[in-house]
Amino acid sequence: MLFDKIKLLAEERGYSIYKLEKEAELSKGSICKWNENIPSVDKIQRVTKLLGVTVDSLLKENRGV
Repeated sequence: MLFDKIKLLAEERGYSIYKLEKEAELSKGSICKWNENIPSVDKIQRVTKLLGVTVDSLLKENRGV
């Protein structure tokens, strides 16, 4: 799911979810809700830019994981 993937990528890059939200100018706790609520493309783009990944790679489903 989206939050789980972001959390993993963030940890690999030395970000906490809080720091990622702050630098992406998102409200506190917003990324944690992304498994249930679909964020806007703008919000996803801000997060992917910080993580150094593409929107496509973030949203692509990993089957069998």
